[in-house]
Amino acid sequence: MDIGTLSGIVVFMGFVLGSVYLQEGIAGFKPFMNIEAFLIVMGGTFCALLVNFPLSSVIGSGKILKKVLTTKGEDTSRLVTTFVSLSQKAKKDGFLSLESDVKAIDNDFLKRGVQLVIDGADHEFIRNMLETEIDFIRERHKNGREIFNALGTYAPAFGIIGTVLGMILMLSSIDDVAQVPRRMALALAAAFYGLASGYWLFMPMGGKLKNRSDEELFVKEIIIRGVLLLQSGATPSVVEANLKAYLDPAARAAIKKETPA
Repeated sequence: MDIGTLSGIVVFMGFVLGSVYLQEGIAGFKPFMNIEAFLIVMGGTFCALLVNFPLSSVIGSGKILKKVLTTKGEDTSRLVTTFVSLSQKAKKDGFLSLESDVKAIDNDFLKRGVQLVIDGADHEFIRNMLETEIDFIRERHKNGREIFNALGTYAPAFGIIGTVLGMILMLSSIDDVAQVPRRMALALAAAFYGLASGYWLFMPMGGKLKNRSDEELFVKEIIIRGVLLLQSGATPSVVEANLKAYLDPAARAAIKKETPA
């Protein structure tokens, strides 16, 4: 679980609930218990999503949400030490000796790259294969971000639509002027639902997906570089020096502790 994402969601919810309670007590939550406003905002938002995107993409958004909440970044320092270890073994025993190491690798992209080296693929073939896969990954990530950015755009709009609809119904049917403030508060609940879900949940999740995508693609760029260095027969010291250039100082310091002698 991504603690930062979960904390941002839960803490803001606590701020809102605490503010309402301190201002009005338990009775202050009554205007927000408006099922009609919730249905208009959430129902309208997801219906608009179905109009804009293919059904398969909308259904797949659940997996994207899981990625936002649970995915953790790759340990880049460990990635470098893995390539140094592989290059040491390849120098000593040849590429075929890496077969057992490939089976123990968890990263599928790295596993495919090293397997291409073992199979004797040339430099350009390996680069084209791995970069083509990166292009497809980038496109899939882009579609996922667009879904959540669209949700963040639609939800506030449907909040306003719900509020306008509530105001129309209120003004066309109210008989007692004293009821106007209460009915108006209920109508404005739709705007609250729309704005809160759009700017508290959907838009930040779209931003988190962009960060996740950038991190993943950066790791894959390191892997491509490492695989090509491995295929070229570079020495372990050259492999380490090249890959460390991608890392920040803290990650470089971690390599010194992990690199095998």
